[in-house]
Amino acid sequence: MPEKGSVGLMQRTADIAIIGGSGFYSLFDSGDDLLIDTPYGPPSAPLVVADVAGRSVAFLPRHGRDHQFPPHRIPYRANLWALHALGVRQVLAPCAVGSLRPEAGPGAVVLPDQLLDRTSGRSATFHDGPVPAHVAFADPYCPSGRGAVLATCAAEGADAVDGGTLAVIDGPRFSTRAESRFYAASGCSLINMTAMPEAVLARELAVCYTGVALVTDYDAGVDAATAVTQESVFSTFAANVARLRDLLVRVVPRLPATSARDCPCARALEGIAVSG
Repeated sequence: MPEKGSVGLMQRTADIAIIGGSGFYSLFDSGDDLLIDTPYGPPSAPLVVADVAGRSVAFLPRHGRDHQFPPHRIPYRANLWALHALGVRQVLAPCAVGSLRPEAGPGAVVLPDQLLDRTSGRSATFHDGPVPAHVAFADPYCPSGRGAVLATCAAEGADAVDGGTLAVIDGPRFSTRAESRFYAASGCSLINMTAMPEAVLARELAVCYTGVALVTDYDAGVDAATAVTQESVFSTFAANVARLRDLLVRVVPRLPATSARDCPCARALEGIAVSG
């Protein structure tokens, strides 16, 4: 693998990160801004690190602080590399999704356990050769992270849907009705534009990755009378972002310590010859 980039203010580290999605551009009232140089350029924004319930947590807005990066232009490799260089080994990844099923409407929180990658042209690996490195990715989301989110929801009396397959498309346009119905017929229950390659890049770094999906709309194939619009997606996410932020903060103390991780993600590089 390439050599690690430099990290500013290395006295601050973090073992947990939250990557904010559309409309989720800040987490802390105060914290340390860290500028991290990576072999893949700068991340979407400076990382902000603060203490949450006795844990050091980094926050990174996926699209940048001003939403300047559309989904197909997000510097995914720089983002994940920077977090890993900071010491992050567990990522909570909230995201806006469309629902492909009528039973999960706007405002629902879903913990997907599978994904279907329909993106193209994105740099989706750190392993460009010459040494081959093929990570296991049968189960793309961390079981420990998913369990922590579900346990938090249960303890708080909050509803969360356990499981579902997330179709990931390039965007930035929304799906046609035919495409939406195709994904639903393929067994997908959610649709999104950013979960890949974010999830697999985390796996290539042996970082636990937990997607926390907030449903913002019914996708085009669910209701023939309506169409998805950017305004409706952003509006629904904004109306629920405080609830989502509070949930993620309460999940943090339930995540295992880095030294106590016992999940497939932590062992992802075992038996793999990594160059660099």
